[in-house]
Amino acid sequence: MEKVDNYIDNSKSWKEETVLLREICLECGLTEDFKWMHPCYTFQGKNIVLIHGFKEYCALLFHKGALVKDTENILVQQTENVQSARQLRFTDKKQINDLKAVIKAYIFEAIEVEKAGLEVNMKKTSEYEMPEELEHIFKNDLEFKTAFYNLTPGRQRGYLLYFSQAKQSKTRTSRIEKAKPKIFNGKGMNER
Repeated sequence: MEKVDNYIDNSKSWKEETVLLREICLECGLTEDFKWMHPCYTFQGKNIVLIHGFKEYCALLFHKGALVKDTENILVQQTENVQSARQLRFTDKKQINDLKAVIKAYIFEAIEVEKAGLEVNMKKTSEYEMPEELEHIFKNDLEFKTAFYNLTPGRQRGYLLYFSQAKQSKTRTSRIEKAKPKIFNGKGMNER
């Protein structure tokens, strides 16, 4: 696929590792696509894995990695807030070659997860911590409360996580106040 070829050609790091992971994915019968600005591999239109590079490592991200039996104990949850995806991380081509059979086994299992129609039980937005500062602002500003609840659940979760991560009440309040214009415009935290 031309977009993936261009992605690899323009990669400043992890080029050889990306090429090798691409070969493995294609050997497993996955369809190559390009999503979220990265090589993505699908089965019958369902996302299975994504290749992406970071500063310290390159990774093969399993979209429903939480449902893959991690028999080798090598899947990594990026942060505690990532519910479904898991990564296999690599720092050189040798690691990929050494784990080639395991990588393929994990991919085949991820395909079976899709075939079975399994879904990760995601934490509902209502289960996220609601900072008391936000509750207080909602009581005094019903328009803002309405705007917040009109956001998609994912955008709501993003804000709840961001607000809750602040250790001090004044920081939480400041974050909420700064986010108000975006929330009123229906935008998520990282949207312009």
